[in-house]
Amino acid sequence: MKKTFLKLRQNQYFFLFILLFAYLQSIYSRILIRRELNIYIFTPEAAIAKLIEVGILFFVFYFFIKYWQESKVFSTKKMIKIFSASLIVYLLIIQSISLLISFIFGNIERNFNWNTICLSSLTSLIDGFIYGSFIFAYYNYLKNKKHQELVATYNHALSESRINQLKTQLNPHFLFNNLNVLDQLIEEDKHKASEFLNEFANIYRYVLQATDKNLVPIHEELAFAMQYFKLIQHKYGKAYQLKIESIGSGYIVPLTLQLLIENAIQHNFGSTDNPICIKIEATDTICISNNFIPKRSSKTTSGRALQNIKEQYKLLTHDPIVIQKSDNEFSLIIPIIRPK
Repeated sequence: MKKTFLKLRQNQYFFLFILLFAYLQSIYSRILIRRELNIYIFTPEAAIAKLIEVGILFFVFYFFIKYWQESKVFSTKKMIKIFSASLIVYLLIIQSISLLISFIFGNIERNFNWNTICLSSLTSLIDGFIYGSFIFAYYNYLKNKKHQELVATYNHALSESRINQLKTQLNPHFLFNNLNVLDQLIEEDKHKASEFLNEFANIYRYVLQATDKNLVPIHEELAFAMQYFKLIQHKYGKAYQLKIESIGSGYIVPLTLQLLIENAIQHNFGSTDNPICIKIEATDTICISNNFIPKRSSKTTSGRALQNIKEQYKLLTHDPIVIQKSDNEFSLIIPIIRPK
């Protein structure tokens, strides 16, 4: 009994629709027969009785669907089988209830003659077909909704898994690149190398924390980018400069700005007299730009880290990363993500 009430409560809006439809149907039938308007035409007892009948039909359908459900998709043959069996059982139940009521009130002969049985059976079959169609349509709607939820959950889990894989690639990338800088500083200036190592240890904590997140606030990522740039200045001094023009609101993929700053340094030759100026502007989007002075002999890079960032954004937003390049400037526009 408890499961029955739970099932009714879970489908309360469907039964509310059935009640409204049955009520309108009863009004229409009474007007059609009596051809007049009175209070009796609008009384709800016929609709309530029909709701009870549809409730019986609902559970009959539910029983046969569960009994014959071998897969998530029904064939046309299986649907016809379920529909036919449900209508027959429904008709037998309704006629049995009608017989019981007639027996209690002592009017079996009046209600169970041949003409009355044929007429009531035909009416019940027509009603069963109409309301059974509603039930089947409602069942398929619920099944399709559940399937879409499962697909969405699966896609979300797949995206999360893919993002985590991409992050595990970025973390070593950040570590090894900065260890290479540290190695060079040890040979050039041990004091600078010591300062670099202390600052690197502090900001690497952010890297470890960020890899557990899909998104971070823009202001946190900008603060990290400025700390990272201080490490760069240990090696290059004023040959590379960072300018932040505005800070907007929203979220960004962790380590994006650090990667793009590193990318600008790897591909451009800066000097004190002719520095590379990296500019970050965050408004509706984030624009990272720098003047373009290509190195004469630079190591061939795979571009894997930048491609990694692109793939993460594809999984998190429909807005693409836009790359713009001219003879003297390179810029990259990153979408700002605003979770709903």
